Amino acid sequence: MMRAAPAAARAGCDGVGEHGKIMNEAASETREHRLKRLQMRSWRRGTKEMDMILGPYSDAEIAKLSSDALDAYESLLSENDQDLYQWVSGQVPMPSEHTEILERIRLYHRIW
Repeated sequence: MMRAAPAAARAGCDGVGEHGKIMNEAASETREHRLKRLQMRSWRRGTKEMDMILGPYSDAEIAKLSSDALDAYESLLSENDQDLYQWVSGQVPMPSEHTEILERIRLYHRIW
């Protein structure tokens, strides 16, 4: 079964639509819907370890995040679980673009 291409792909490879406006489905999404979507993604990862780290954090904390911090959290969710687990657990250094949100998650879970 073939799936339709995302709106950005239909608009062109660069995700820019008519009149130079960036096509972003999330831009029209309400904050409440976005929070629910991110909570679902936090609880349904791919590994149970990351479900147990990100799920409770999202339930308790993401509603308190600013829009910028929420963007950072959403970006973090696009990473694979093996990398996320190593960053959260301190096995490998965190990438600079995710340091702030990962530190919040570690603080929430008291991972020193």
